[in-house]
Formats: sequence, structure tokens, C-alpha cells
Amino acid sequence: MEKTKTIGKIILDERFYEGTDRYSDGDIENVLLEIAEKTPADELRKVTEESLNWPVLYHFSPFRENIAEWIPLPEKAKVLEVGAGCGAITGCLSKKAGSVTCIDLSERRSMINANRLKESDNVTIMVGNFKDVETALDNDYDAIFLIGVFEYANGYMETSNPYKDFLDILLKHLKQGGRMFIAIENRMGLKYFAGCREDHTGGFFDGLEGYPKGGVARTFTRDRLEKIFKESGIEEYSFYYPYPDYKFTHTLFSDEILPKKGELHDNIRNFDRNRMILMDEGKVFDTILEDGTFPLFSNSYMAVIGPELSEKYIKYSTDRDEKHGICTTIVRDGEKMYVTKRAASGSATEHIKNVEKAYQSLCRRYEGSSLKINRMERLDEKTLKFEYVNGVTLEELLDEALFANDRYEFLSLIDEYKDYVNYNSEDAVTDYDLIFQNIIVSDETWTVIDYEWTYPEVIPPQEIIKRAFWCYVQGNPARKTALKWCDIDENFEEVVEKEKEFQKRVQGTHPALSEIRHRMGKAAFSLDYMLRECGCAMDPIQIYEDHGSGFSEEKSYHVGEIKQLGKEVTFTITISKTVKKLRIDPGNQPTFVVLKRAELNGENILAAVMKKEAFSRDTNGKKLGEDGYMFTTPDPHFAFKVPAFEGDTAKLTITMILSEIPAEIAGRL
Repeated sequence: MEKTKTIGKIILDERFYEGTDRYSDGDIENVLLEIAEKTPADELRKVTEESLNWPVLYHFSPFRENIAEWIPLPEKAKVLEVGAGCGAITGCLSKKAGSVTCIDLSERRSMINANRLKESDNVTIMVGNFKDVETALDNDYDAIFLIGVFEYANGYMETSNPYKDFLDILLKHLKQGGRMFIAIENRMGLKYFAGCREDHTGGFFDGLEGYPKGGVARTFTRDRLEKIFKESGIEEYSFYYPYPDYKFTHTLFSDEILPKKGELHDNIRNFDRNRMILMDEGKVFDTILEDGTFPLFSNSYMAVIGPELSEKYIKYSTDRDEKHGICTTIVRDGEKMYVTKRAASGSATEHIKNVEKAYQSLCRRYEGSSLKINRMERLDEKTLKFEYVNGVTLEELLDEALFANDRYEFLSLIDEYKDYVNYNSEDAVTDYDLIFQNIIVSDETWTVIDYEWTYPEVIPPQEIIKRAFWCYVQGNPARKTALKWCDIDENFEEVVEKEKEFQKRVQGTHPALSEIRHRMGKAAFSLDYMLRECGCAMDPIQIYEDHGSGFSEEKSYHVGEIKQLGKEVTFTITISKTVKKLRIDPGNQPTFVVLKRAELNGENILAAVMKKEAFSRDTNGKKLGEDGYMFTTPDPHFAFKVPAFEGDTAKLTITMILSEIPAEIAGRL
């Protein structure tokens, strides 16, 4: 068998290849190979987005590179990538390093990797089992990468202590002062408690339960990883926390800069399998952050073995048009910190220039006020450096006042905010994204820390203020009290429409990852939904009575006794002769409702109730067929005129079939 192949400029070293791939995902790899062979690099993102196929997205999405793209490497660095697979991060490493040596067990996967990188002249791919290949490796690599690989050490080593032994061998090949990077799922990641399937087995709770079904892969908690490191004599290491996980990372936190409450809200990221939603992960993360246990429950880890890095926080804003893609990094420089914003691609360089112009324009607009614009300087054509501002966000201060019911303090903060929005508002420069979380307050000083979306135009202050409140309430519905305190109209339709336009401008033609997930059709089922499907639980049914002056909470009540058989519910209520209309709220989620039976004092009135002229305009659903309604709102309700009856009161019996619509589906109906 030929021992060396070339694909373009890539070398495939097959000296240690046994002739058979011992690891394969099956026929899909033929599809991946065809894409790699035929698709130019600059078209791969589009192909990935349009495929609506999990393996294609997983292996080819540019967002896979975020886990490694930020890492600083020495000039002409010598890099080893173990378990390179189809090349999810190999291309990123080849751009940063002097040379990259890849190892992978599969020839087919190595062919995919080679074809997508065929123009790179600094990559060698060695095909074969790690134990065999490593005997031919050098011992002076500046960096070694194991991205989604360490959990398979048992398959590589087949020893009694495979994880320690795997590390021991790798350390022999690491240069003195070099670093090893290990990205791996956390066995106790919150997503697994919340209803995500285990990434490797596909089963619910398998990792939490100790992998009762077996399999090769094993993931670990941070504590267990540290013990393995110490068994190998490793004393110098640090941890990062990729969020939502290491596969499609958009933010990496560190022990020095952990998430803040309300920051972890991007949790429904299942692309490959349906999942359950057993809790609100965002709220649980807030509790975890309050208790200081985030490292235990982070969904993934990036462990860095070797000297500590200066980068303490990395955020990618790349799930948008490439010309707007940036990477924000917080860097420790001795006792001080600073922030950089860097163009994530060459096409985003103009965007960086616009941020610099925004700084200059905003400084001129707010000259003479006490509002500070975060100082910045240019480092190079693609990178800006900003001052790191200590303090708390205006959003945090507002929350503190709101939830302490301190209306005076809340309104004082809002009045000061409004003063700044109105300051020189006739100037043709506006920070459209001047929302509460983009302002840091420290010792009475207010500083705008993010002014990326500043436009050379006059935008009415009220529009900026209304959008800020909309963003505030979107982050936590419990903040709605603030709208009443500030006399803000709860109708945000105009804001939402303009936000769609803004997001389209930012997003360009690329769908967001959340939209791709929707299109792939992988559902997330709430616990309430599953219980209702089994006929085990339902929301209380609320009745509103209109005695001639409209519906109100004061004239409403919950149905006491409900008979339930699967999705069918029956209840009987007593109504008085003065009731003109009834409104029925069947629950608190999008729902299909089929009225099966309606009797007034034993008389069938279903046909009368379902007549178009009988149904009230207070109904917020869409009629389906003769007796059904579809409600895509989380507050479904239907109302109808009550037919005349004899006597002062009457018994009304209603039988309905209720079927919840998953929220993500309702959003598309």
C-alpha cells in the first residue's frame, strides 16, 4: 500500500494506517467528502447553512473554530492536533501556526480534512492509531490540541489507567513551556440535568448515571480532570468555560471573569436530537452563579496545561454577516486589564474602522456632559484596544432598585439615563444600542462601554429609550413592573418591527444558529407538555365574565373541578343571567383547542357557540374547521356570547380537547 499521498498541498502520511477505518459515521462521510472536494472555502458556510444536516453543520460550521481561534501561538509555532477528524479546527490552526501535524484514526475523515485545506502548505495528516503514530512524532511541539478527543483515551490506550497514560505520552512531545489544550464536555453539565441527551451515547442522563450502557467515551467534572492532571505530575494548568459548549462556542469565561446573572440565556442548542426542557436553565444558572458553583455545572471545559494565558474572557460576535463579525477579548496585563475588539475576518476590517469613527463622533456629541465614552486606541488595522472599566452595569443597578421595590432610586437612574439620551440629540450621531447593560456605573461616573452600533444620523431619543426598555423586559419578564413605574406603553410592536430590520442589517443573508436549529426540526419538549401528552397535568382553566362592562380580573375565577381523560377535559360552571359573554383561558401556553361539547342546562348549544357571529373578537386564536381553534400565543383565550336561558342561573358544561403546541413551533405558525 502506498505510504504517502498528496491532496493539493496536503501530505497524508499513511505509514501507520492498517488499511481499515476503525471509526466511521457511515455513509454521511461520503457526503462530507463530496462537499469538501467540490466546495470552495468561501462558500462552505452557505452550504453548511442550507444543508439542514447535523453532521454537515457539526463538521463544517465556521463556528467550530471559535474554541481555538482566540489562542495566541508563538510565531512559526509547531502544532500537534490529535484526533483532527474532518478538520473542524485544523484550518484555523494552519492560519496561526508555522506547521500543523494532525493525527486521525480514519483515512476517510483525513481525506475530508485534506480536501477542505488543499491550498495549505503547512499541514501534514498522519493516519493511524495514536499509539503507533506517536512513535514517529517530534518532541518539541509548542502546542498540542485535543478538541473532543480526551474522552476517547480508553479507545486509544486500552490500559488500566488510560487517561493518565494518554497524558503522559502527550507530555513527552510538548516543548518546555508549551501548552496543551483539552476541550471536553462536563459530565455534570447543567444541560444534562435540564434534559439534553448525553453527547456520546444519545441517552438521557447516561453520564450523570455513570454510563450504565457502557461505551468508550467518558467525560469528567473539573475536579476529576484535575486529579488526572496531578496523577501525571501536572501542576501548571488553568480552566476556561466555553458557552454554550465547546462545539459551538460564542463565549469563553475563566475563573477570573465568570458569567454575570442574566448572561447565560442561550441554552436551547440541540441540533442533533430532540431534548426535554425540565427547567429554565437561564434561571438555574443564575442560582448557580449566586452560589459560586458555576465551574461544577459549566456544560464544557477548555483545560490549558502549561503557563497561564493573559486572555481571561473571549466573546465571538460571528453569528452574523462576516462584515460585522468581531471577537472581543479581555486581557490581563500585569495588575491591569484591557479590552480588545478584533475583526474576525478581513471583510470585517471596515466595521472596526466604523467603531473607531463612532468613538470620535460620540466624544464630540457628549463633550461637556458627564457621560464618558470608553477610551480606545487602534492597535493595528484589525484591532482596537479599550479601557477596562470597573463597576456595575446600569441594568444591574436598575434590577437592584426594582426588586427592592425602591421606586425612587429606579426612577432617579432612569431620569439620568434619559438626560444622556436627550443630550445634543439633534446631532447626526446616535448610539442605537445605548441599552442599560452597555453602560457601566462606577462612583457616580457613567461610561458607555459598547458603541458598536452607532450611526451618523439623528434617531429620536424616545425610540432609543423605548428599545432600551424592550431589551430590559426581554431579558427578564419580571421586570415589567418597570414599565408601569416609568409610564412606558407595553405595546412594543413598532420596536419589534424596527428590531427585525436592525437584526436583518446585522445578520445579512446568514441565518442565526438558532434559526438553523429551528429549520432542522429538532424539538425541545417542556415537562408540562410531556405531562399533558400523557394526560397527567394541565394548567388551571380561568373563566372571565362580562356583565356588560367588559372582561376584568375582578370578574374572573379558576374552575374548581375538572375531569380529565388524556387530552380531553370537562368542567361545569354556574353562570348568572346577567352574564353577557364568557371568556375561557384554557392554559398558559400555545394550544390547539377543539370544542367537543357545550351544554347549557342540558341543552346542546355547541352549534350556537361556534357560529361566527357568536364568537367574540376577544378571541385571540385562529379558527380551524368547524369546532377548532389554534392559539400561538402563551395566553390563549376564546370568548363567546351566552345564549339566552330561563331562570336566574344556569349550568354550563364544556368539553374540550387541548393539545399544547411547542413554543418553538408556535413561533413559526
